[in-house]
Amino acid sequence: MPALPSSVPAAVLDTTSTALLTASEQGEVTWHNRAAQRLGHLIGADVGSLPFATATPDGPPVELRCPTVDGTTRYLRVTCRRLSQMRGEDPTTPVRLVYELTDVTEQRADRNRADDYAWRLTHIEQLARVGTWEWHLPTDQVVWSPTLKSMIGLNPETALDYPTYRTMIHPDDVDMIEATLVQAIRGATSFTYTHRMFLAHSREMRVLECYGEVFTDESGQPLRMLGTAHDITEIRQVQDELAYLAEHDPLTGLPNRRALTARMSDLTSAGAPTSAALLLIDIDNFKDINDLRGHVVGDEVLRLLARLLTQHLPAGAVLGRLGGDEFAVLLPSCDADRALAIGAGLCDLVAHTPFAVRGEPLRVTLSIGAAPLDTSDDDTLLLAHADLALYQAKGEGRNRARLFAPEQQRLAAQRVDLVSRVRKALDTGQLQLDAQPIIDLADQRVRSYELLMRVRDDQRRQIGPGDFLPALERGDMIYELDRWVVETATQALASARSAGVDLRFDVNISSRSLEDPSFGDWVVATLAAAAVPATRLGLEITETTAIANLDAARRLASTLTSAGCGFSLDDFGAGYGSFVYLKHLPFSTVKIAGEFVRQADHGGSDPILIDAVVRAAHGLGMRTVAEHIDRPELVPVLRQLGVDCGQGYHLGRPEPLHLLMERTTARGGVPATLA
Repeated sequence: MPALPSSVPAAVLDTTSTALLTASEQGEVTWHNRAAQRLGHLIGADVGSLPFATATPDGPPVELRCPTVDGTTRYLRVTCRRLSQMRGEDPTTPVRLVYELTDVTEQRADRNRADDYAWRLTHIEQLARVGTWEWHLPTDQVVWSPTLKSMIGLNPETALDYPTYRTMIHPDDVDMIEATLVQAIRGATSFTYTHRMFLAHSREMRVLECYGEVFTDESGQPLRMLGTAHDITEIRQVQDELAYLAEHDPLTGLPNRRALTARMSDLTSAGAPTSAALLLIDIDNFKDINDLRGHVVGDEVLRLLARLLTQHLPAGAVLGRLGGDEFAVLLPSCDADRALAIGAGLCDLVAHTPFAVRGEPLRVTLSIGAAPLDTSDDDTLLLAHADLALYQAKGEGRNRARLFAPEQQRLAAQRVDLVSRVRKALDTGQLQLDAQPIIDLADQRVRSYELLMRVRDDQRRQIGPGDFLPALERGDMIYELDRWVVETATQALASARSAGVDLRFDVNISSRSLEDPSFGDWVVATLAAAAVPATRLGLEITETTAIANLDAARRLASTLTSAGCGFSLDDFGAGYGSFVYLKHLPFSTVKIAGEFVRQADHGGSDPILIDAVVRAAHGLGMRTVAEHIDRPELVPVLRQLGVDCGQGYHLGRPEPLHLLMERTTARGGVPATLA
């Protein structure tokens, strides 16, 4: 080994783990220690080939990547310093350089791990929209992460102190934040708060949700505080929107059923003032608006009505939409008479205010039920009372307001009793069908039988469809009832055919089934499954039902008549008696209302009207049936007017269907009077 100058303790330098060597400015190694020799062996080179010459004398350290003989990689930090000439040394002695080569592989790995951790932390913060901060309590210094600075509109490199940060916090939240932090420091506990903050250089506001914890030294003295800030602005907006939608109708912006019933509950709770009332509002014939003009127009009518009512309600009134075309108004500090007067005023207001929808005026009317708040009422009972009054307003012709009275509740109880009675009869077989013949007036032969529902239970009074159908049509049981009638009629027709008897039945269906788009196909499929020709069954709907559901009636008529079923317009003339509906609906039969038939033999206008119906029906390829023929004198008059068939007590009273089946099938053939 070359000798180190005598002024340097060679023995000491030889024991150090740092590789040291001296060299001339030309790079010739003049001395090295044992650590340098070991390093040379590690990287597969002699000492003179070590990568030391890349370091600049008295310059910054150089870090080098060096492959080793075992296939790994080591990193060396190389520094170079000039050796000063020693006292008495020849001035011409060449300058000597000392090189220090330090293995920094592990330090570099630690630094890389730290950098990687910092990189991951920064990007996780960015992905999660979470920034962090640290408050060193002894020095009162706060450090914010780059992500947090970016979240509040600052450049990540921007210097930020707490006074500046404080000015960006919403003024109403500053005291809350500082009080929370002071309490956390005193108790050395964790903390959380949510606050608003303005972005730097703008008035845009964000919402931050903050969590943190206070850390102490060994003595329990608070040392530092760590916190996170999560940007929940979008989450809070969604939460606010959901909270709004939970209490408001999205179409009109009014309080919804939930919000309105909550207000009613407040009024009906113990100790609340009892002078209050409720108005239940329903748009008359709103379904026609949707069916004829489209739901877009219907929605616009709802919005316009909401604005109009809001503008004309007394102070303190709460208007809400319960759903569909039903609104409600809660009137605090309002007695019954005042509530009825307000309801009547709203009816008059809307009736005389055309709604401009798509450039044309549209007029609507309201039916309103008013109910005063009783001390024993809850919100459910208050709504029920208003609904009973609304039911009366609609039953009396619509476009009016009515006040709840106990008599309405008694009638409602009767309706409920009727519905329960029909349900029980349907389940126990006590709901039965009677058959009334429809007679050809020309040859007195039976053309068909109309099937009429009867409840024959253990109660004394037998009830018919006129008693219970109005109540049933307010609920869903009417669907089940209509299908039961069709199925029972189909089974009877199939049984008659198997006995060699060809019968024909006509059955009535409700407006609710008429609106069911699947009902017509179901009827045709039911007949086909029982192998009953479609021509053996006819369905009837009333004139008022057809007018109220024109599109549905047209759809059902097309389905039935295309399959071969009959389709009759019942009670023609009892409603509008408009020939327009005969023109647009493919009925097979028109049944003339009994109002025109009963006095037809006495002259006057009735025979003229009957003649007009007969001519129109025949011209459109339809047959006619006169209803309620209860006297023999009517038959020749109706025959002379061209009426095809008749029905009534004079021509044949209803009899239970099972008796008709027994009588006709017992003969093993077609009944004598059936064509």
